[in-house]
Formats: sequence, structure tokens, C-alpha cells
Amino acid sequence: MTENTQPPANGPLSTPADLPTQYTPADVEGKLYERWVDRGYFRADEKSDKDPYTVVIPPPNVTGSLHLGHAFEHTLIDALTRRSRMRGYETLWQPGMDHAGIATQNVVERELAKEGLSRHDLGREAFVERVWRWKSESGGRISGQMRRLGDGVDWDRERFTMDEGLSQAVQTIFKRLYDDELIYRAERIINWCPRCLTALSDIEVEYQEDDGELVSIRYGDGEDSLVVATTRAETMLGDTAVAVHPDDERYRHLVGRRIALPLTDRTIPVVADTHVDPEFGTGAVKVTPAHDPNDFEIGRRHDLPQLTVMDEHAVITVHGPFLGLDRLEARSAVVAALRAEGRIVAEKRPYPHSVGHCSRCKTTVEPRVSLQWWVKVAPLAKAAGDAVRDGRVTIHPKEMTSRYFEWVDNLHDWCISRQLWWGHRIPVWYGPDGEVRCVGPDEEPPAGEGWHQDTDVLDTWFSSGLWPFSTLGWPERTGSVEKFYPNSVLVTGYDILFFWVARMMMFGLYAMDGTPPFGTIVLHGMVRDQFGKKMSKSFGNAVDPLDWMDAYGADALRFTLSRGANPGVDVPIGEDWVQASRNFANKVWNATRFALLNGATVGGDLPDAAELGPADRWVLSRLNSVVAEVDAYFDDYQFAKLSDVLFHFAWDEVFDWYVELSKTTFAAGGRAAEVSRRVLGEVLDVTLRLLHPLMPFVTEELWTTLTGRDSVVVAAWPADSGFRDRAAEDELAAVRALVTEVRRFRADQGLQPGQRVPATLDLGGTGLEAHEEAMRALLRLQPPGETFEATASLPVGGATVALDLHGVIDFEAERKRLTKDLAAAEKELAQTTAKLGNEAFLAKAPDHVVDKIRARRAAAEADIARIGTQLAQLP
Repeated sequence: MTENTQPPANGPLSTPADLPTQYTPADVEGKLYERWVDRGYFRADEKSDKDPYTVVIPPPNVTGSLHLGHAFEHTLIDALTRRSRMRGYETLWQPGMDHAGIATQNVVERELAKEGLSRHDLGREAFVERVWRWKSESGGRISGQMRRLGDGVDWDRERFTMDEGLSQAVQTIFKRLYDDELIYRAERIINWCPRCLTALSDIEVEYQEDDGELVSIRYGDGEDSLVVATTRAETMLGDTAVAVHPDDERYRHLVGRRIALPLTDRTIPVVADTHVDPEFGTGAVKVTPAHDPNDFEIGRRHDLPQLTVMDEHAVITVHGPFLGLDRLEARSAVVAALRAEGRIVAEKRPYPHSVGHCSRCKTTVEPRVSLQWWVKVAPLAKAAGDAVRDGRVTIHPKEMTSRYFEWVDNLHDWCISRQLWWGHRIPVWYGPDGEVRCVGPDEEPPAGEGWHQDTDVLDTWFSSGLWPFSTLGWPERTGSVEKFYPNSVLVTGYDILFFWVARMMMFGLYAMDGTPPFGTIVLHGMVRDQFGKKMSKSFGNAVDPLDWMDAYGADALRFTLSRGANPGVDVPIGEDWVQASRNFANKVWNATRFALLNGATVGGDLPDAAELGPADRWVLSRLNSVVAEVDAYFDDYQFAKLSDVLFHFAWDEVFDWYVELSKTTFAAGGRAAEVSRRVLGEVLDVTLRLLHPLMPFVTEELWTTLTGRDSVVVAAWPADSGFRDRAAEDELAAVRALVTEVRRFRADQGLQPGQRVPATLDLGGTGLEAHEEAMRALLRLQPPGETFEATASLPVGGATVALDLHGVIDFEAERKRLTKDLAAAEKELAQTTAKLGNEAFLAKAPDHVVDKIRARRAAAEADIARIGTQLAQLP
């Protein structure tokens, strides 16, 4: 282990004398966090000669508050950055928030609605001022909640995607992309939200199964007729063709001809297109180029007109009887009119099908032809794919790499304009004679009569895609850019692999001369409830992490989340597990307090190996192995495994065994006690440092008290010294096995933990003689008296423990109890065996039911064996 040579600065917060008997997180967490911030422990120095370690926070929305997903992600990032800081890196965890265009505008518009106003009543400039005012008063609550969790971010560097510097970065990259002909304006079909009144990118659309209707409609008459099926009958008003497959013999005679479109005075052509699946439905599909993305492409291939029949509110704008109807009202009205004309061939209700919804307001999205701004992604996406393929960027877990390639290799051009007022306004001006001018941040916009700026703003993901370098001062070549770009690692959820990660890869490679924004992408899963169900207010299982932190402390929540963090896998969490982590924190507290009260020492060299007892050598050997394991798991981002290693080492080995064994040594006194005090201090010093990235508060309070030093935040990370003693590990394993077996026997006999029992220990040939006194203390075994009569004999690994249970238990009552239990176990065995021997039952029962019965039979067999052994041992 690396000796911690950090000198005391302002001294520890507590001393052994005033360390409370119980750990109360509320008394510790707030003062510790403010102390860390005040002392600048999280501040990153761009002028430092230390190697950098940089991680950006996935910027939470300014409208947001801390939820369990944030707490989970922040716990993992904080663990990585705290460890890197202790390892001597110049560590920057970059904080900030996203302006969240649609979400924020919706929040402020709802506030205005309470006043009977709309944004149009205020006008653009006043509305934007109102949003800024809301941001300063109500936005950013999550910053305070991050402090509660213990996030070690550099608050001096906090950024906002609408800051002046970040806005300059947005304008700069827009201009460069525009000049490189990678940004263009075109009329294309897009996802449109009739509620938010803006375009949405593909990844801002959430699909879910909705119950709709499938209506089959006959177009044309006689031999010139065919049947099409649709879930959106109202769009037929905008049909400009019917498409069939070129090889479909049923419709070959109709291709190139025109048929009557019902409810209108128009005729439309029948076209042949390979997009049509002749095996699906009737093999004929209606084509509405202005209101369906697939139809839009068919329309382009066949030069079909685009007839828009709905406005931006999804209200019908054509054909008298339906004019002014909402799309859902029009759907019913169109079907009724078709039915009246005898055009409905079949109707199916309900008809479950996948429907796109706005990710912000959940309104059903409407495909719509619209003039928008686009990023030509092909060259950018290729670069993003190549960076992973050639090893410059590693995705963890590697199983997620294929999902990344599926996305970037098939990326469509990205619609970046939004019809909002809150956001980065598109830096393009239009002149009176059709001029178009894109303006960079150092250029003056054109002035004069007739010139006006584009009214749209940019997609929020456009600015957050610049986050790894815009937060450092780019486009200026600042000291921070030179020091902290690229990031060391990105930690984020797999659910925004496409939203955010791919955008950052494309922009980082483009803007930073081919240098990817990070070397490693670590993808984690989503937090779910203890039954694996998605957390949601509508399900009644949503949890406010602040409630759990109030009840059990931030460390308990953090440790629970880290123990569930297997790479790329969703994380189940329940309150019982947080309680268990609180118990672990209490165990750490109590063990350290015991060590302090018994004079454990820290600092200076460890005693010579010759002075170390077997238990000392064992625990130091195990300690070094744990340091190596934790390092390996940290380097592989295996948070669950490293947490489990630390939990079991601390609780099962240090607290339950070494601390208990040391009590005997301390009681005996002498040099052995001094050695044990130093070893116990060393073990706790290192264990607390290893636990600190996951449980920062309790470890800080205990470590500063134990060592007398300033802060574990800036202490040295432990190193594996290479010390191993396999013989000592084997010897203590034998001690633990013997004690565990006798404890199990005592419990089976119904003995109380503190009840003393006369016993003899025959340790001949085991080499455990030196541990007899400690084992007797652990097992509450007293020396045999003159009347000693062994009523039970336990052979364990070459040793024999004989116990005299006379006067300790009622043998006759115990025999009756065990006989009753044996009969119940034999009955259970007979019943389960009969069921598993019934072929008819096995043929019908589900696998999980059969497996459950097999498990019951196995448990019954084990109970019979155990009870039989206990009966045989009774006198």
C-alpha cells in the first residue's frame, strides 16, 4: 500500500474522543461538502503539470430535478473522478446545464397561460426575457441536489448551453458547416408536433403501441378498382397516387392508369414501386407524399405532387365538408362519408399499432412537409464510425458497439431547425431580393431595408453536441482546451447513445481536427424498481432520491447504486437495499470507532514481518489482493464487482474476523497488541480510501479522525505493495471454517449467541494451536470442568470440537422438536417426489412451476439430512 504522506492542513473535523457512538449522515454531509468546495479540492488547474483526467457531466435540463437516473450516473462519474484525483491526476469534472429548448419553452408558456397570456401576446424579445428570468429564479434546482449527492464537480467552471461563450461556439460551427456545404435548407418531410408547433428529429420521437383503427377502402370502380388499408383515413384527402409492386400480376393492368379518389373530384395514378410489399394486406398502398415519410420517397421517385391537407395544428385545410376539423375528428368524419358511399370494405377496431409521440409533450406526431435546416451527416457519421473501428474510441461494454454502428452507419440527414423562440437562433439572414447570408460570430449581420434573420432556433442537441470542447472555451484555443481536451471517458446511459453520443462524436471529430471527444464511452443501463419495472409516476413506483438520502444518507444511496451497476445493464433498486447499505455505513463507522478507542495507529512503517502474527499477515495479504482487484475493476468500469469486493472484504473479513480476533490480542497486551493496533490502523486507512469514491462522506469523517490528516479527497490512492502470504490465508481460512461450523451447530441447537458452553478443542495436526484462545472467545466456549461429558462431537478439517450440552438444552424437548421437523420434511419430500413422478403434470406445468417443485424437493432432502445429523448427535 502507498503510505499516505499528506500533511495535516487545518486538522480533522473530529477526534476519537468526540466521534459519536452512531453515524448520523445529516450531521456530517452538508458541512463536509461545503468544506471540500471552500478548499478547492474539486477545482481543476489548466496550468498544472499533472496528467489530465477529464469527464463532462451529461448536462441535465435546466427544467429538471435530481431523479434516480441522475443519482446513478453521477455516482459512477464521481467515483471515477475521485479516484483519479487521489491517483494524482489533474481532474476536471465539468458541470453545466442544457437550455432544453422545447421543455423550457413549454414550462414558461404554461406559466403564461395561468395569466391568460401566450408568448405571442408578449412578442419574441419579451418572451425570451421572461424565460431568462424563469431560469434565474426557478431553473437549476438540480445544482443544489447534486451537492447533496456529493458531486465533486468544479463549480467555478459551471456552464450553460446558452452562455455567451457557448453561443459563440454554436455560431462558429454552424458557419463552418454551412461554408463546407454540410448544412443546407430544404423542403423535406419531417416529424411535426402539433402541440409544440415545431419540427422534431427522429430521435425526439417516442414510439408506443396505441389502439387505433384499420380501415380498408375501395378506390375506383369496377375493373379499375382496388382496395387499400390505412390507419389514418383522413390523409386520403391528400393522396396523389396508389402504389403496387411491379411484379404483382393482380394490378399489372392498372399500372399507368388513373382511378377515382373517393370523396373528391380528382383522379390519381397507379404507380409501380418496389417499396410495396405484395404479401402485406391487399398489396396496394395509398400514397400521401406530404403526410408520410415512406410516401414522400415514393413521391420523389415518381414525381408526384405533394398535397398538404393539414396545417401546423393538424387541422384539415381542404375539401369543404372536412375543412376546419381536427385530424381525429376528420378521421371519423371521413370514414363515415366513405361508409355512406359504400366504399368501406372492412373495419378493424381496436387495431394496435406503433405510433410516434413527441418526447416532450407526448402528443401524437404528424409527418409534414416543411422547409427546414438540415445537417448533411454522411461524412460526419463516417468519421464517427471510423473512430470506433480503428480503436481511437472504445465502447464499454463492447456488446454495445454493434448498436453504435447500426446507428451511425444508417444515419439520415439531421433536421436541426426548431420553430421555437427559446434557443440558439439560426445565424442566417435573408435579403429583399432572395439573398441568403450565414453570419459568423465575428461578422456583422447585414443591415438595411428588407433584411431579416431566420426565425427558427437550433435543435438543443446541436449545442449539447459541442459540450466536450465548447465548455473549455472553444473556438478559442484556450489553456483549458489544450489541457483538458479530449475527455478521458464519457459515462452516459445507453438510451442517449444516439441522441447525444453520436452528435458529440461527429462534431468533436469535425471541429477538433480529427481528435475524438473522448477515448472511452461507458454506457450504463437505466434504474428500475426492485421488480425490474420501469420507474414512473403513473406506475406509482417512482422514487425521489432526496427522500432516500434524507432517510439513509447519500452514501447509502450511492453504494446501493454502484453495487447494481453492471455494464450496460438496467439497475433494479429497492428501499430495502438502501437500508442494507445504510447498515454497511454504520458497520464501517462502528469498526473504525472500535479501532480508535483501542488505540489503532496510522503512519510510519508497518512492523517487520517477523513480528506479525498469522491474523496480521492474513489480513494484510488479503488487503493487497483487494487493492489489486479494485484497481482492475475500476479500470474495466465494473462498478458492481468492485463494490461487492469492498463490501465483502470490509464486512466479512475485516469487521467480522480481524476486528474480532484483535479483541483477544488487545486484551492480552504486550508487543503483539501494539502490532495489531498498527495493522488494524493500516487496514482501516486503506479500506476507507478504497471506499471513498463510492461513499465519500462517511469515509471522510472517519479517515480524518483516524489519521489526523486533512482530507481523504486529496489523499493518495492505495497501491498494491505486492505482499502476499498464502500460508497465512490458508491458516485463517481453516480457523474461519472451524468457527463457522461450530457456530452453525450452536444455532441449530437453539443456543443463544452469548451462551457459554463447556468444550474441548483437539487441534492436533492442524497447526491452529496458536488460535485456540481466540476461537474459544469467538465461540463462547469455556474450558471443560471436572464433570465434563461430551454430548456432541464435531470433526472440522482435522480438528475435533466436543461440547457438553447438559444443562444447556433440554435434550428430550429438542428430540421431540427435531422429530416433528423431520416428519414435516419427509412429508414434503414425498409430495414433491410424487408430483415430479407424474408424467401428466410434467407435460402441462410451466417450466418455472416444475423448477420450483424441484427446488422444494432438494430443500426437503437437505433438511432431512441436517435434522438426522442433529438427532444423531443428541445423547
